[in-house]
Amino acid sequence: MADRSCSNLECSKESCEGCESKNQPQSLLVEPNIYTNVKKVIGVVSGKGGVGKSMITASLATLMQKEGFKTGVLDADITGPSIPKMFGVKGPAQGNEEGIFPEIAPNGTKIMSINLLMENEDAPVIWRGPVIANMVKQFWSDVMWGDLDYLFVDMPPGTGDVPLTVFQSLPIDGIVVVTSPQDLVSMIVKKAYHMAKAMNIPILGIIENYSYIKCPDCNKEIKVFGESHIDKIATELDMEVLGKVPINAEYAKAADDGVFYQIQNEHIRKAVLKLSNLLK
Repeated sequence: MADRSCSNLECSKESCEGCESKNQPQSLLVEPNIYTNVKKVIGVVSGKGGVGKSMITASLATLMQKEGFKTGVLDADITGPSIPKMFGVKGPAQGNEEGIFPEIAPNGTKIMSINLLMENEDAPVIWRGPVIANMVKQFWSDVMWGDLDYLFVDMPPGTGDVPLTVFQSLPIDGIVVVTSPQDLVSMIVKKAYHMAKAMNIPILGIIENYSYIKCPDCNKEIKVFGESHIDKIATELDMEVLGKVPINAEYAKAADDGVFYQIQNEHIRKAVLKLSNLLK
């Protein structure tokens, strides 16, 4: 039988029509920088904006760092970057012919964000989707992350170009879905859930942010955004609830002051345990 594979030196356009490898799925994964050795890449996603996804990302990275793991945050929210501000790091990031060095927060967390590459961090990023997506890939291929146990990817909200690029281009080991208590969120969570399932990305669990606020006088839990629906949604989608985080003015102040790495968000301790088990 004639050799119909593309390894045939006499391969032509006509012969390739029957090539066995022509219809095989091609990997879109981007090679990491040669000075990058990351054990686990974790995406933090939300179906909509305004649910505190970056705060949860920063909380996870901080707690894992306190547990003795080496962590980093890839800020993939190109048009709304907030991670550098929260950790008190500023650019411009430095580099050499081998790649770009991430900035390092006072607690040791490595960070890369578009804000660290711009002369003016207040300047808007007015780019079209493909350009933004390519920048995210460069944060993986060009940044010298070094040895990390966990790299958290702070994703932009929704199911558009950048989340799709991250899922296809980075070796995501699992995602954490962030939501808030409103009824509308049920539909939004399902969109993020089904996108991850379609891309064969493991879903580690779901975290509810802004679950309640405690009255400073009587300590009663006040449901500012209404009753929580997270347990019902999690059961329906067979997801694990990894935490319910209250509204806390101390978290907001720490983020504004650039010292979020000092926050001990024990409300997501279950998520920390889940992530720790990934390396066992």
